[in-house]
Formats: sequence, C-alpha cells, structure tokens
Amino acid sequence: MSSLDSLYQEIILDHAKARHGQGILDNPDGESFQVNPTCGDQVTVQVNLEGDTIRQLVWDGKGCSISQASISVMTGLVEGKTVAESEELLGLFQELMNARGKGIADDKLDRLEDGAAFVGVAQFPARIKCALLGWMAMRDATIKASKGKGEGE
Repeated sequence: MSSLDSLYQEIILDHAKARHGQGILDNPDGESFQVNPTCGDQVTVQVNLEGDTIRQLVWDGKGCSISQASISVMTGLVEGKTVAESEELLGLFQELMNARGKGIADDKLDRLEDGAAFVGVAQFPARIKCALLGWMAMRDATIKASKGKGEGE
C-alpha cells in the first residue's frame, strides 16, 4: 500500500469515527431517508436553507465506514454552500466514483477536499453506492427544501 493510499484510508477511518454533522433537526426545511438495498446502509439527511444556501445539514444513519465517512465529508463540503454549489460538488464526487480508481483532474480533487480520499473506493463497484448514499439523500433533501421548504413532506 502506498503512503497516499494509507493517508486516504486514514482520512476515511477518521471521518467514520468522528462523524461531522451527525444529529437531528427539530424542524428541517427538507429531509430524505435513503437505503442502499445492496448492503443495508441507511441515512436520513435533514437540511435548513437560508435563501438558496444550505445553512445547516445534519444526518443520522448506520452502515459501513465508507458510507458514514462519505456523509461526514459531504457535510463539511456542502454546509454553507448554495444548492447549486452542492450539486456541482455532487457531480465531482460522482465523476470520481465513475473514474473506477483512475482519479480525476487535480483541480477537481482539490475542490472535493477530504472527498478525494474516496478515489480508491471507486475501484470497487459494490462500494460506490455506499459512498454515494448520503450524497443522494442530500440532493433529495435540498430539492424538497427548495420546493416550499418541505411543506407537505
């Protein structure tokens, strides 16, 4: 294992243990519950928007270290960003996952910050859904929040 692989593994394990953004909101603007039927990982992501900015994103879930770490990393990346910026980051993360371990351009990796650590996960197709689970929940929750701040949800 290269020193870069070791560093990436350490980042994932650190985020899996010290989960950023884990919690529950009393009155979220949007919420999404997602399950990975392949392995049983599950997450509920809740957001509060201020205009089109993700003011607060929290989550609660259970699953493998990859899914939990990915959600933790995502929380740090998208909180404080606009919904459009969070969609761009989701697109970059999906691109990284679709690269099948070959990686993506350095400028894109830089924008993903700790999310770059998941480059190795992309080599394992069965684990890609684990890494994307929270991102899909974030997208769904922000869409719901943007459409009337979760009314009727």
